Amino acid sequence: MHKSEHRLLTTHAGSLPRPAELTRLYARRSRGEAVPAAELEAEGKAALRRVVAKQIEAGIDVANNGEQQRDSFVLYVRDRLSGLGGTWQRRQRADVERYPTFKQKSFDAAAGKNAVDDIRGLTRARGEVRYLDAGPVAAECADFKTTLGESKAPFSETFLTAPSPGMVSAIVLNEYYPSEEAFLGALADALRVEYETIISSGFLLQLDCPDLARERHNTYQDRPLEDFLDFGNRVIDAINHALRNIPRERVRMHVCWGNYEGPHHHDVPLADIIDIVFAARPSGVSFEAANPRHAHEWRLFERVKLPEGKLLIPGVLESKTNYIEHPELVAQRIGRYAKLVGRENVIGGTDCGYGTWVGQAAVDPGVVWAKLQSLAEGARLASREFWP
Repeated sequence: MHKSEHRLLTTHAGSLPRPAELTRLYARRSRGEAVPAAELEAEGKAALRRVVAKQIEAGIDVANNGEQQRDSFVLYVRDRLSGLGGTWQRRQRADVERYPTFKQKSFDAAAGKNAVDDIRGLTRARGEVRYLDAGPVAAECADFKTTLGESKAPFSETFLTAPSPGMVSAIVLNEYYPSEEAFLGALADALRVEYETIISSGFLLQLDCPDLARERHNTYQDRPLEDFLDFGNRVIDAINHALRNIPRERVRMHVCWGNYEGPHHHDVPLADIIDIVFAARPSGVSFEAANPRHAHEWRLFERVKLPEGKLLIPGVLESKTNYIEHPELVAQRIGRYAKLVGRENVIGGTDCGYGTWVGQAAVDPGVVWAKLQSLAEGARLASREFWP
């Protein structure tokens, strides 16, 4: 990963808005309707070309494919792993359960959208979990590389995302392996194929790890904090195992508390999980730092030292509101971290994605691109302070 050596670099958390027609096709497929593979492939490639052009226009330094050829940051792996079948419904988040009227409105709003459901209709592990075929992820890499060449993109670096073993374990109910540790180990070995394919294709790898924060108020909402932290340590062991053949400087990770508009007053504090997060191999750490439940946590780094070789990618744009952050505010947010951990160790990012799964997006696509332009402008303003 490039450091911010001459100016403050910018990036985002991975998912970006999908065009309406591509969203419609993914939603139809998720409902079990027949969708011609050729049509979905053509729309996906067209969306990829558009999203690369929009990132160039916005001024993003470290860019990706916007996850255009996937229906979700994590649900897509159901088609790439063996041993899965059946369905189950994931429990609702603790903060949402606290407000039943809000919960019902959320479900009603989701029911009226072309969307993929990340709560209901999830799958189970009923046999040995293996990665079936590296072909689909290799094709994603090839399509992205072709698009970058055609666009003559000026990006500093490029990345592709993949979910952590812990995140997959959260949406796939284990009915086969004797323990959670064994299940995580199997997922790590399986997902390693995807991780190493992305790296061998010349891209950075971003591991999406919302499980390291979100599962506290989901799976572990009724259990002691210590149980959740033990889970986090098991996930880190699985991540480090899966990344054993990959240089740590080629990997970054994204941690968040769930990309949904909600109370979030049951979120685990960053201070409780920061040591676990820093124990993971990836050198870059992307995390939410703009939303109202976590915007204050920059002060944690007044007392927590950034480990050698680590970079921070704080979210300086909120991912669930249509407010366009002022560039001066963006510069202030980036500057707080740069003053505490060193200007070269900070890259400006977003709290989470803007299309985490199909139909989820809370922010209008046009507003998303304006937000990213504000991010780039804010980074330029901050750079003038740190490189006068």
